[in-house]
Amino acid sequence: MAATLPMSPISHQLCRSSSKFWNNAWTPRFCSPIISISPCLIGLTSVGSACQLRARHPLICSAVTTNSLLHDVGATVAVLGGAYALVLSFESLTKRNVIPQSLSRKLVHILSGLLFVLSWPIFSESTEARYFAAFVPLVNCLRLVVNGLSVSPNSTLIKSVTREGRPEELLKGPLFYVFALLVSVLFFWRDSPTGMMSLAMMCGGDGIADIMGRKFGSEKLPYNTRKSWAGSISMFIFGFFISIGLLYYYSSLGYLQVNWETTFMKVAMVSLVATVVESIPITDQLDDNVSVPLATILAAYVAFGY
Repeated sequence: MAATLPMSPISHQLCRSSSKFWNNAWTPRFCSPIISISPCLIGLTSVGSACQLRARHPLICSAVTTNSLLHDVGATVAVLGGAYALVLSFESLTKRNVIPQSLSRKLVHILSGLLFVLSWPIFSESTEARYFAAFVPLVNCLRLVVNGLSVSPNSTLIKSVTREGRPEELLKGPLFYVFALLVSVLFFWRDSPTGMMSLAMMCGGDGIADIMGRKFGSEKLPYNTRKSWAGSISMFIFGFFISIGLLYYYSSLGYLQVNWETTFMKVAMVSLVATVVESIPITDQLDDNVSVPLATILAAYVAFGY
């Protein structure tokens, strides 16, 4: 009997790339996502030794499960602590009037989601890992609801992530933002380009578009005077490059198999769709934190198929 242990995507990728130097019977098994260890490889050559290994197999599985659980708990605590520290930092800067409220809100908007999606690889390879990662935006969701309903209002939080400093604003854009994080991690995770691209366009593209539009947006769009050419162009450019960066990041770790000959065109198409949707004058009816990730998910799913 062979004992199996999970192999990380990085090790799997290195193993695949080195497989051309091996051409014997156990190479395909060794280079699969599961490491197969035969009795002879670990010094168990007799039938009795193999039986001993088989008897210990449940213990090995139990140890691996426990290690994955502890790994994911630690990763959740680390990411949650980082997310809280980020918001707390901007709360403090806003409270001391170091940066204006509008800039603080957009920097939190940009950095929170992007740092969250970049943190996914620190979670284990277990099937439950995504649920541990989802615990981070879930906690932030509860925090927004508590403050938005004025159950326990935090004035610095409200000031740093809302436009006008009203608690009820937390139940709109910021809450939709957190829902987008939950959808991406639960339904797509790190082996699909769709979820990560939706966050790239919502966090990076839309966030930077607002900053650039406020600074250089004198020329307005003919069909929406609340949006500018500078903002829309910035959203397309930054959304495109952030998306490409995330795809490269996850493909280099072995989570994605990317055909770069077609990927650039697909990402450009998705970025264009998200930019056009963001520019349509429907903000009063549908928040950008809903329309942008939803349009990106639909376009990316059509383009990539998963």
